[in-house]
Amino acid sequence: MKKSFAVVLLAIVVFFLSCGCGRGQHPETVKPVRNVIVMIPDGTSVGVVSAARWYKMYGKTGNGLHLDPYMCGTVSTFCSNAPIGDSAPTTSCYMTGVPQRAGNVATYPVADPGKDLVPLDATMAYQPLATVLEAARILQGKSTGLVVTCEFPHATPADCSSHYYNRGNYQYIAPQIAYNNLDVVFGGGNDMVTNDMKAHFKNNGTTLIQNDAEAFRNYHGNGKLWALFGAMGLPFDLDRDPAKAPSLEEMTRKALDILSKNRKGFFLMVEGSEIDHAAHANDAVGCITEFIAFDNAVGAAMEFARKDGETAVIILPDHGNSGFTIGRRGCGGSQSSLEDLFGSVSQYKKTAAGIESILKVTPPDQIKTVFKQYTHIDLTDEEVKTILESKDYAMGDYTQVSNNRNMRYSIIAIMNSRTCFGFTSGGHTAEEVFLAAWHPSGDRPTGHVTNMQINEYLCKAMGFKISLPDLTRKIFAKHTDVLAGLKYEIAVRDNFPVLTVEKGGNTLSVRAFSSVAYLNGRPIYLGSVTVYVDKNETFYLPENILKKAGL
Repeated sequence: MKKSFAVVLLAIVVFFLSCGCGRGQHPETVKPVRNVIVMIPDGTSVGVVSAARWYKMYGKTGNGLHLDPYMCGTVSTFCSNAPIGDSAPTTSCYMTGVPQRAGNVATYPVADPGKDLVPLDATMAYQPLATVLEAARILQGKSTGLVVTCEFPHATPADCSSHYYNRGNYQYIAPQIAYNNLDVVFGGGNDMVTNDMKAHFKNNGTTLIQNDAEAFRNYHGNGKLWALFGAMGLPFDLDRDPAKAPSLEEMTRKALDILSKNRKGFFLMVEGSEIDHAAHANDAVGCITEFIAFDNAVGAAMEFARKDGETAVIILPDHGNSGFTIGRRGCGGSQSSLEDLFGSVSQYKKTAAGIESILKVTPPDQIKTVFKQYTHIDLTDEEVKTILESKDYAMGDYTQVSNNRNMRYSIIAIMNSRTCFGFTSGGHTAEEVFLAAWHPSGDRPTGHVTNMQINEYLCKAMGFKISLPDLTRKIFAKHTDVLAGLKYEIAVRDNFPVLTVEKGGNTLSVRAFSSVAYLNGRPIYLGSVTVYVDKNETFYLPENILKKAGL
């Protein structure tokens, strides 16, 4: 009975995905443009968008959002085997066209019979999949860039520029992003930069700026630029010190200035990464202000696109998070005024994370004074006791803040108790997300679309002459096919798998997760990264690697 139900369910879902119901824009009508900008507010449920709009109105900082004129539909975004997605498989689908399992970074999913929501080819499990960003650089010679507020190997930027079945393996993801030779990478993650990556930057002419906002602002060069701020992710925008780290808007403007110098065009992905972090923590003011910071970056992108006339912009979250609502039990419902709903939250000068960092070094007898300084909340003695008794430790997993009695959890509970915002979860949710877009010819997706159709649209807007599956076959061929009949071995050296090939007295050494191989010690530039998957003991590399090496 269960098996029959699963088969019927799969048939229904496949029909839903393939029928194109609600798709108002047919991909064949999309006019290719020179530049494409994809903007992702990570983990943004529509309630956050509404709250940000009202927050601005209450604070008299505007009557709407920069993205409002471009709203055009909704997107169903999901894993290959589950309706609730996470950032790795969801943006991977936007970038590759293939829905993937939780944790997958631009990698074909392992089949999950009985649960899969789309038909899968089990023989392709773990296959790296070419992304839109890689295709833009390899097929068209366009410049490429990533602008984020998280650490640069985090799921969403990794989805665009690397490949692995486990999003958490930064050791293998970070070097791929470096060796993919992007023109711009702005965000966090200095702890992820290795000496090998620095050496590669020196070899390919990349300027690396670390924890120096002034140097970033004063950079006016023509070469590739990485600018990273902080050990991992940047502070929330409400907590950010402008002298130490630029805003997402500022980084977006700098990226556009650099990338637009390429006459062939560019592909840029901008992520408001930490909206998702605030949502996981159920931090209402964090969600709202992070989204507004993202929307300011949208304003910068749209200003560029409308003036340029050859740029398409698509704006959409990768998934929902937390079930954020304006209104909850115990509040006044339709009797609540704008003041009732947004008066308290508008007085919060820092997020819970920012307040936590201050309270950790605040004497107990000053907690009430300090808390009021940043929130206008008069703490009760019981609330002070709760803060002092909270488990005080550095969160190892930002997704679990709302599930543990840590200090930040206690601060959030107090701050939210003075508002009428509600949360159903500390995790991701499966509702459709908003879709906004701009195309100079008006060719934009409308109505309800799926994550796979978003990829189809992006490929049309980019004007690719070769499909992503065809590019995948060219740059990610199995070593067993490419090296058939040759003598080779795979060994681990300095914690990285290395493929060594012997032919005609020559030795070709191919390190995993790099785009540089060595023939008798001489560097050979491959044009794309290599990937090794331990699950099937397979190297994936360019099908013409022997030709490139002259073997």
